[in-house]
Amino acid sequence: MPSEQEATVHGGPTASTSPAPEAGGPVPPADAGGRVPPADTEGAVPPADAAEAVPPADTEGPGGPRPSEPVAAPAAPAAESVFRAPYAALTWGIVLSVGLVAFESMGVATVLPDIAERLGGLHAYGWGLSALMLANLIGTVAAGRDADRHGPARPLAVGLVVFAVGCALAGAAPNWPVFLAGRFLQGLGVGAVMALAYAAISLAYPQRLRARMFALVAGGWTVPSLVGPTLAAVISDHISWRGVFVLLLPLIAVAAALALPQLRRLDRPEGAASTPADTPAARWWATPVARSVLLAAGTGVLLAGLQLRQLALLVPLVVAGGVAGVLALRTVTPPGTLAVRRGVPTGVVLRFLLCGAYFGSEAFLPLGLVRLRDLSASEAGLGLSAGAITWVLGAAWQGRADGRWSGRSRAVPIAAGFAVLLVGIVVMALGVLVDAVPALVAVVGWATGGAGMGVAFNAATTDAMEQAPADRQGEASGAMQLAQTLAVAVLSGLGGAAVSLASAYGSTVTVALTATFTLTGALAAAGILAAHRIRPAAS
Repeated sequence: MPSEQEATVHGGPTASTSPAPEAGGPVPPADAGGRVPPADTEGAVPPADAAEAVPPADTEGPGGPRPSEPVAAPAAPAAESVFRAPYAALTWGIVLSVGLVAFESMGVATVLPDIAERLGGLHAYGWGLSALMLANLIGTVAAGRDADRHGPARPLAVGLVVFAVGCALAGAAPNWPVFLAGRFLQGLGVGAVMALAYAAISLAYPQRLRARMFALVAGGWTVPSLVGPTLAAVISDHISWRGVFVLLLPLIAVAAALALPQLRRLDRPEGAASTPADTPAARWWATPVARSVLLAAGTGVLLAGLQLRQLALLVPLVVAGGVAGVLALRTVTPPGTLAVRRGVPTGVVLRFLLCGAYFGSEAFLPLGLVRLRDLSASEAGLGLSAGAITWVLGAAWQGRADGRWSGRSRAVPIAAGFAVLLVGIVVMALGVLVDAVPALVAVVGWATGGAGMGVAFNAATTDAMEQAPADRQGEASGAMQLAQTLAVAVLSGLGGAAVSLASAYGSTVTVALTATFTLTGALAAAGILAAHRIRPAAS
């Protein structure tokens, strides 16, 4: 990661900043070019910066002395952009990679029921999504740690290959177990790509361009998640459901060709040689990758328990899965994460709170509008679309305004984003739960929440990655992606359990959604309180 001095070389002044002597005062021993002026010079003109050096007062030329002509300052460099050389290919490669894994993660939801029916998997339909999500946890940790030891090129290449194999296997699957194996491989690739996207940005781009790239990554994930279901349905109806997976293979190759060459030219992260490796002599069960497997297993048990209606089974499974997950988190996240230690650990916690509040609310917005307010599915989808669009806009705005916060705490935009998200959740909940409030108010509320999400998400990510050392970028990026995946899984599972239990014990969907939105609102409020811990107290 470039230092502040390197960032200055990229776009700021490069000349000495020492003060110039006043006219008639003492003359410095040497000027900017190394020339020593006469000791008795009075009222000497101080030397200018190296880029605008003033030549001697007169120069000997043909016919006698003549005044010298002023030397023109060099032209200012063209404005930098992530879409200009030398970053353009890497930018497109990263955005395309993120878009592809987002499509496979979220976009196939509309065709999954048809696939399960054709392959005889309706009895285990939920695993079509869970297999990818649980493997995502493992891929995130493994790729992030490998990037810290060897740089991002190798794990990204492996992640894209595994993702491609998973797409091919799922697309050619003759039965449901083989399809699930393909989804598991896809999940490993999804975790690797998402963890490495942020690490690659921090290592390959100067500080002043990173916030804009993080905003692009947010858009690269959000937009395919939004349009993916419709696109997947069109492919399935007019070609085949297998095309949803197989047609991605050429695009994966394009993404690799764009991103990998520039990443291979990056130097190995400083301090990587001292990064502890998972050696055979180490206790294998204590390594981060092994603990990520424990985390995935614990999360799977927790989610399985949340699907049950019998409290005698639900509670023990949820407790067992939760304990296993917490034990694993101590190893796979930066030290101090569970205690909300200032700095990068707080960045990981903020990612969990943000994604739990946003996705935990969004998952039940269509259900509330359809079941409680009698809107059509397309009308309910307006809320999801509005939130996605304003998320991208909020992230883009924060990316452009981020320069004023570079090098210091972004607690203000983070807390403001959480506050706007909280307002959006409250307004959305009123539009869903209160009959006297027009239903479309929920859409307005969720558009408001999406803007807050975009601002806070981008600011918190930029600040956390800015603080992570060069040889810990993969760990930090992977931990935040891990927090996001866990938040989506746990909050969706808790909300689903609330709806299921309400139905089983004679309550209503209104009560279940009230409990769900209260929980997600509390997460947003907790984010407001925790935002100031994004930097050490001295910052």
